Amino acid sequence: MTGVFVQHLEPLYGAATAAAVARRISDLLDVWRPRLPRRAAQRGEFGLTQHDALLITYADQVHEPGVPPLRTLAEFCVRHLKGSVSGVHLLPFYPSSSDDGFSVKDFLAVDPAYGTWEDIARLGADFDLMFDAVFNHVSAQGEWFQRFRADDPEYRDFFITVEGDPDLSQVVRPRALPLLTEFSTATGPTRVWTTFSPDQVDLNFRNPEVLLAAVQALLFYAAKGVRFIRLDAVAFLWKEIGTTCLHRPQTHRIVQLMRAVLDDVAPHVQLITETNVPHADNLSYFGDGTNEAQLVYNFALPPLVLHAMTTGSAEKLTRWAQSLRLPSDRVTFFNFLAAHDGIGLNPVRGILSDAEIDALVRRTLEHGGFISNKDMPDGSRLPYEMNINYLDALSNPAGNEPKEWAARKFLTAHAILLSLRGVPGIYFHSLFGSRGDRAGAEVSDMPRRINREKLDRARLEAELADAESFRAQVFHGLGGLLRVRAGHPAFAPAAWQRVLEPDPRVFGVLRGNDEGSGSLLCLHNVSGGSVAIMLGEVQAVARTWEPVLGLAGNRLGRGPLTLEPWGTVWLGQSGT
Repeated sequence: MTGVFVQHLEPLYGAATAAAVARRISDLLDVWRPRLPRRAAQRGEFGLTQHDALLITYADQVHEPGVPPLRTLAEFCVRHLKGSVSGVHLLPFYPSSSDDGFSVKDFLAVDPAYGTWEDIARLGADFDLMFDAVFNHVSAQGEWFQRFRADDPEYRDFFITVEGDPDLSQVVRPRALPLLTEFSTATGPTRVWTTFSPDQVDLNFRNPEVLLAAVQALLFYAAKGVRFIRLDAVAFLWKEIGTTCLHRPQTHRIVQLMRAVLDDVAPHVQLITETNVPHADNLSYFGDGTNEAQLVYNFALPPLVLHAMTTGSAEKLTRWAQSLRLPSDRVTFFNFLAAHDGIGLNPVRGILSDAEIDALVRRTLEHGGFISNKDMPDGSRLPYEMNINYLDALSNPAGNEPKEWAARKFLTAHAILLSLRGVPGIYFHSLFGSRGDRAGAEVSDMPRRINREKLDRARLEAELADAESFRAQVFHGLGGLLRVRAGHPAFAPAAWQRVLEPDPRVFGVLRGNDEGSGSLLCLHNVSGGSVAIMLGEVQAVARTWEPVLGLAGNRLGRGPLTLEPWGTVWLGQSGT
């Protein structure tokens, strides 16, 4: 494998250094190989099937007195989620100084406030695990940066310093904050690159020691039993003054190197790239379909589903979904609607018009959310992210909409998510029907915290036990969708997908496989009115169907199939 490593390292460091670094990586693999768990034969195509679905959650998402949050989370998930989700994406649980975990102080430790590695292993005994690899930056309060400030020779080149007044106007910023932060150091005041915040100092991957430290962390995570590794903010990894510092060829080489390392010693571990960027750029992290990430976040999906559900028209969503292509049958999308941040707008620029994006921004503010902006090269600011709970974005929490309607809209939005090719990720607050925590965001002066409220386990359990509660309605509805999805091979990531156009108000997708287990027709009404569909007139659907899943009010008769307002029905071929 040394030759493969050299192939990726030469464009980064030149031939001589590349050969030396490749040998050190090979030595690392020899050390770690005996420590890595042996996994059973992979399931299905590249190890993913229709059973795969991930819960996205913080380690301390649910609390109870006197119990480490990770232990509480494991017990809660076993009780409520077995059979609904196959895995858990633990958002950063490492010691951290800010940004709710994303200012990492130590990549190899568990924050004692959450629990221990044994607590994580307890969760991993019942669920696949996904960890974050936050390699673009580290905490300004962590040991690495403190040793840099002390002019420790080992860490002198671990961070990016800028002297003079170079032109940095082309650098793409995700947030409206200064790009450089001045720190006092043993050698005097020093300006350091801080893409995301003054407490998050960017690592210098031009230094091969930084790359080796990242590889070491990947192998450590693999040894802890991880199945998925999320490369956080990876698009910003390589800095080159005079460029946008985004999606640089060197960044892709680093992802390819990480893939080669894991393919050699832990092929069951899959990389997921988190790149909240325009859709075409996002797709580039698949590489050629064999050499970069196995999954990429499908960032255009959340705003497009929101646009469809709020305008009553599925046309833009349909046209985009019809364009989706994968470079091979060994990669797929990580589909989601909500996460710990907000709803990104960059991915739909060029798909939605400026007026349509502005309408989503206005709706977010009207529904009690916030808007995060980014600095543009000309000095202006552009809406970058809508910080709002996804349920609130669909249904105004201050409005008087009946909870049954709010639940139906929310469940149909997720039915669209679950019908599409890929692996679904469901955010904890979505699965359990939470509203936004505007008060928490205002107190912390952190808009993204609107969707990060921590919950008391006893209160949450009581609400779930009340069948009439909104939480229970959403949780049982989403659980039903997830279980139906897991039970049909037509939803496997490798199964084919055909996006149909049964009516402008309906998002329709036909899923199937070539193993004789039948096809599924998934129909979702994104409007507030009833829609009649003649199945025999739907393109490529001249078959006999029977209901597999239908939300309240939907039924299949001899005449047209009636989709009630914001209703969903999934149909299977008769006899399958």
